[in-house]
Amino acid sequence: MAIVHFTQQTSVVGVEHDSGAHWVPNTDVYATDEGLVIKVELAGMRSENLQITVEGSKLRIAGERPDGCRAAKFNFLAMEIYYGPFENVLEVPPGYDLTQAKASYLNGFLRIDVPQQSVPPPTKHSKVAVSGK
Repeated sequence: MAIVHFTQQTSVVGVEHDSGAHWVPNTDVYATDEGLVIKVELAGMRSENLQITVEGSKLRIAGERPDGCRAAKFNFLAMEIYYGPFENVLEVPPGYDLTQAKASYLNGFLRIDVPQQSVPPPTKHSKVAVSGK
């Protein structure tokens, strides 16, 4: 079974890391017959505020959840919803093709489908000419 590694997670509010992220959204990763499904809980977002980037075998999900629904004057009694910048970096195991990943955002969930890599074409054998005498 392939393992997905979360290579960077910021989970403490108010502690900035190199990326400036303050929190990491809840993320599920599971395998299907077609590939990997990465599902990220991101209520209150707009798809244009999400950035998904691929670097090698790493998938970076970042953005910022706005906090525009509070009254001008208030006192918290409880605070369990994170706002502000977030980032999650996942290292995808071999056998999946991140270059063919497809993402959709619906009802507060970001879903990224990463297909399995197709079987590489057979290696062609060829000769290399040697010049000189």
